[in-house]
Amino acid sequence: MADDRAPAELRLVRGTLPDPEPVGEDEELVARIRGEIETDGPITFARFMERALYEPDHGYYRRTAAGPGRAGDFLTAPETHPLFGAALGRLLEEAWAAMNRPTPFTVTEPGAGTGALAAGLLGGLRDLGSPLFGAIRYRPVEVEAERLAEIRARLVEEGLAERLHPEPPHPDGETGAVVANEVLDALPVHRVIGRKGRLRELLVTWRDGAFVHVDADPTDPRLAERLAVEGVEIGEGQVTEVCLAIEPWLVEATAHLTRGMVVLVDYADEPAPLHGSGRPAGTLRAFARHAVGGDPFRHVGRQDLTATVDLAAVRAAAIDAGLDPLGETTQAELLAAVGSGELVQAFLTRPGANIGDALELRSALVRLMDTRGMGAFRVLAYGRGMPPGVTLRGLARVARHPG
Repeated sequence: MADDRAPAELRLVRGTLPDPEPVGEDEELVARIRGEIETDGPITFARFMERALYEPDHGYYRRTAAGPGRAGDFLTAPETHPLFGAALGRLLEEAWAAMNRPTPFTVTEPGAGTGALAAGLLGGLRDLGSPLFGAIRYRPVEVEAERLAEIRARLVEEGLAERLHPEPPHPDGETGAVVANEVLDALPVHRVIGRKGRLRELLVTWRDGAFVHVDADPTDPRLAERLAVEGVEIGEGQVTEVCLAIEPWLVEATAHLTRGMVVLVDYADEPAPLHGSGRPAGTLRAFARHAVGGDPFRHVGRQDLTATVDLAAVRAAAIDAGLDPLGETTQAELLAAVGSGELVQAFLTRPGANIGDALELRSALVRLMDTRGMGAFRVLAYGRGMPPGVTLRGLARVARHPG
């Protein structure tokens, strides 16, 4: 994940892009994946990606140190500046008001990382004097338990710990929201390629001391079905990614939500350009030390793997999960719609704010709203049990998309 998470057209061939500074690899994880292949034969890329990112004690997201941050491997919007979290807080405040201000209002954040989004969202509500601040309970969710302690320490330092709600969801369900920033892009994807008018899948095997791709018939009929439903045809030698994990993830992540809002923020695209000839090598990217690489088989367990999200797949998954669409927009449009000027003023008038803070905020705002990078990230909002016909100012500047 580079600073802007900007799309990069990458090749399957090793060495075609500069390698990040040496970060090594998790040798134990490499040996485990190799052992699985030697025992069971080639595996799907989705399986490889799952283990590379989420293998307990060894996968990239199971490391003690979180990936986001200036000292890490990539910079997300919440890490860029608390302004982003504050903007999402304003959007949730609108939804909460439309629901007649229920208390408590529990916000669950899957993939909470370093706690930057939690700190920005809660801090923004507090500093703006939002009545939601008194009703909100915040539940960060992380696959690596140690990070939850770090998130708590961060919120304690910023005087926000009272809003933390680490308990699991109530068995009877909850009223609140689910907020996921740059989570969908890290779900495991299958890789497919066009060969002589047929769809083939790129599996992963071990050959000559390295992981390599090998063609095979698709391992799951849903791969071809997804592309067919989206009206996509893959050209000869063209590679693309298909994520089958979005629907089960969304169902699980929102199962506890009986009434409230779901907000998904990620870099995403419509099926035609996403799977089109303009991206002959797909969108799979690897990130380490703020450098983008094209080889997913280097630095196994030490680099992030990510692919651009299929908007049509998310919309279909949301329907299957029993969610109602509230609107879609872009990150830049969201910031404009919720009153970025007011948010900026709130940050500049915080006790102790100085000229350095102002310059940092100005730089961050440019980055967050740059439509060539973070500003183009898509914001998808859904509801469950929301009042019929509800409209939210934060989604008023809606990006155009199929109905």
